[in-house]
Amino acid sequence: MAQDAFEDIVADFEFLDDWEDRYRYVIDHGKAMEPLDDALKVPATKVDGCASQVWLHPRIEGGLFSFEGDSDAMIVRGLISVLRALYNGLPVAEVPRVDAPGELSRLGLNDHLSAQRSNGLRAMIERIRSVASEAA
Repeated sequence: MAQDAFEDIVADFEFLDDWEDRYRYVIDHGKAMEPLDDALKVPATKVDGCASQVWLHPRIEGGLFSFEGDSDAMIVRGLISVLRALYNGLPVAEVPRVDAPGELSRLGLNDHLSAQRSNGLRAMIERIRSVASEAA
C-alpha cells in the first residue's frame, strides 16, 4: 500500500548500513522539503504530543490526500518528509487503512528513535488518520 516515494526511501535505506548515515538521510530529506508558510503555523495545524514544534497542513484535492508540514527540529522535519512519502497522493479513503507502524518498521525507525520522537511520530500519524477519516 506504500507509495512509490516511500518505496524509494526503503530501497535507499537498504544501501545505508550505518544508522548515522540513515539519520543524515532522513535529515537531508527534511532539509529538501519546502518550509511551511508561517501563516499556516497556527494552533489548528499544531500537533500535540511532540517534543518539538510540529505543524501539519492537510489538503484534499480531487479525492487525493496530501499534506505539508514543518518542525523546528531537523530530524522531525525528516520524519515529516518520510510520512509525506507514505501518505501523499493516496485516495483519502485509503489513508486511515495504511499500516504506518508496519511500513515504518521496514526502515527500522522504531528501534532507533527516542521515546519522545516515537511518541511524536505516533501523534503525527494519528493527526493524519483523523483528518482523512473526517474527510472520507
